[in-house]
Amino acid sequence: MKLATFESGGRESIGIVIGDALIDFARAAPDLPSDMRDLIRMWPQVEQTVRALPSQAQADVPLADVHLLAPVPRPQKIMAIGLNYADHIAESGREKPTVQTWFSKMPSAVNGPYDQVLIPKVSSQVDYEAELVFIVGKRCRHVRKEEAASVVFGYCAGNDVSVRDWQFASGQFVLGKSFDTHAPFGPWIVTPDGLGDPHALGVRCFVNGEKRQESNTRHLVFDVFAQIAWISQAMTLEPGDVIYTGTPAGVGFAMKPPKFLKAGEVVRVEIDHIGAIENRVTLEL
Repeated sequence: MKLATFESGGRESIGIVIGDALIDFARAAPDLPSDMRDLIRMWPQVEQTVRALPSQAQADVPLADVHLLAPVPRPQKIMAIGLNYADHIAESGREKPTVQTWFSKMPSAVNGPYDQVLIPKVSSQVDYEAELVFIVGKRCRHVRKEEAASVVFGYCAGNDVSVRDWQFASGQFVLGKSFDTHAPFGPWIVTPDGLGDPHALGVRCFVNGEKRQESNTRHLVFDVFAQIAWISQAMTLEPGDVIYTGTPAGVGFAMKPPKFLKAGEVVRVEIDHIGAIENRVTLEL
């Protein structure tokens, strides 16, 4: 199942994506939550109703007629793991980590799957990072790896946009990873039953049609479930939290010479069985 957050006629809603159209909850099932975090929080109570909708209502809202938003527009937190593909570790000139390396992206960085990514006034070193993203499905702490699959609500494609000079200016990455518009993800949430093995997905990134990154989630150093087991020792994960799982080789700063994003370029991130997000780069005014 694909669940999307969208805007139409000035109204935000949730829908089920079927082909090139949506079933709008507001019209088909107005008693369901209209906010994705609320839907995820209430999933044990509403799942049966949601899954029955395709047999009871028409997907009569064309995707072309709505503005797709980030599937979770207002997450409580966004966490991201660094150095999690061997080839990216090598191009970064770093040692393979024995302990997971985490940083946060501020929720104000959230961006829609097809919205503009800004080159900020204070830097020209903006880079792309294609990543599998997962959405936490329930409040949890101290999750065992063997049980971690049960806390994943679903998966998205994401771009961990990075401002490299700000990222590397100090010993922590938060500012360089948290500029406004620098956390696009989507285009919808694919629930685990609609995805299959999250560790067998092709991941690709294109800049103006040129393939820059291509890998597979089977090459993750720390897989999704190991990430949950580790990070949940430190913090309580909440429904709707957004987790970026790392990027493979091919990022712009590692090229010789570096290739940072320029205004007018289009970055496309594709992940098998999920879909693609595509963001045009523009200068901050």
